[in-house]
Amino acid sequence: MKAVLESGSFHTRGIQTSNNSVEINISGSKSESNRLLILQAQFPNISIENLSDSDDTEVLKKGLQVANGEVDVHHAGTAMRFLTAYFAVKEAAEITLTGSKRMQERPIAILVDALRSIGAEIEYLKNDGFPPLKIKGRNLQKTNVSIQSNVSSQYISALMLVAPMLQNGLNVTLEGKTTSLPYIEMTLSLLTRIGVKAQFNKNEITISSTKNIQDISLVVESDWSSASYFYSLVALSGVNATNKIVLKSYIQGSIQGDAALDEIYRALGVKTVFNDVEKSITISKIETRLQDCLSLDLSNTPDLAQTISVSCFGLGIACKLTGLHTLKIKETDRLFALKTELEKLGATVEVDENSLTLKRATSIKTNAVIETYQDHRMAMAFAPLFLKTNLTINNAEVVSKSYPNFWNDLQKFGIDLALIP
Repeated sequence: MKAVLESGSFHTRGIQTSNNSVEINISGSKSESNRLLILQAQFPNISIENLSDSDDTEVLKKGLQVANGEVDVHHAGTAMRFLTAYFAVKEAAEITLTGSKRMQERPIAILVDALRSIGAEIEYLKNDGFPPLKIKGRNLQKTNVSIQSNVSSQYISALMLVAPMLQNGLNVTLEGKTTSLPYIEMTLSLLTRIGVKAQFNKNEITISSTKNIQDISLVVESDWSSASYFYSLVALSGVNATNKIVLKSYIQGSIQGDAALDEIYRALGVKTVFNDVEKSITISKIETRLQDCLSLDLSNTPDLAQTISVSCFGLGIACKLTGLHTLKIKETDRLFALKTELEKLGATVEVDENSLTLKRATSIKTNAVIETYQDHRMAMAFAPLFLKTNLTINNAEVVSKSYPNFWNDLQKFGIDLALIP
């Protein structure tokens, strides 16, 4: 339905319960795709299949084609961070790197300071510590850099991804408790998979300079973060509402941290079965006794916080989610946004700098209007509540940032949506 991508709001016109299996093809992981595109820019003999069709990945692809001039990443935080490092080490590049109003409020000083410490030439054009940036690419020869690791793993991955371009490689020392560790491990895995020598020992990452690699073709696994919304749908459905949902293409032993969904949602009544031959997962609702309160440390998987908290609210159980300090510098302050929108539905929510506490709810208000704050995950995380109540989700098109086909796929579940222009 093309209208999904146009400005407007969605509300439900009803739910058509389905007892058949639903098959959904989710495009490649945005996290894997964006990392591989940076590596492919260095090593053109890498071929990539099943790239993400997200706005973020499209923005990054276009940015990598620019040698001199302005690159506007809009809302794409990953592109901002990865391209900052890429252009800083690309000789002769002269780039103005900018983004949306919100992007210009998201800090980047930690990465810029690290790059400057090894000789990068980067200038702030408006406010110190924030985009837009003026970058002049240079041949950087220093090999040692230290970086604060408790704010965003993307700063670290940005350095790791360009390390093979440096004349002498790079040794990265991580300072403080590392957040979102699986994303650093994903970057390391992709580097070693293409033939770059890379090691991660305690708080030290060592990556060798690499001029050439053998021809290699890589297939991007589908996005586990996007799968989370269907886990939530299954969790909120009745045991007999839908037999199963098949999601492709997924594998056991994923390098994506959000594959922790399997274990997390088991406690919410969702069973996962892997099909190694078809590279798919089948998720279904099972009888289970729900906990009174679900307590999770999401330091390694903060992008799941919105989906999990909405699932718990819809199931009528409490939750205590910690390790969420990175959510305040995302597309919006996600902790504030979650509290505000859940309370419209009758929830009682407390947040601080690092956590969210949701009290058990006995009812859900109807006809609430959910704001998305230009945040794709706000729209998709609240969508499963269509199974529980009538509500409107504003600025529905924001899902294109990571999952352009989301509303079409949601309707396969039996949810009848109406677009309000």
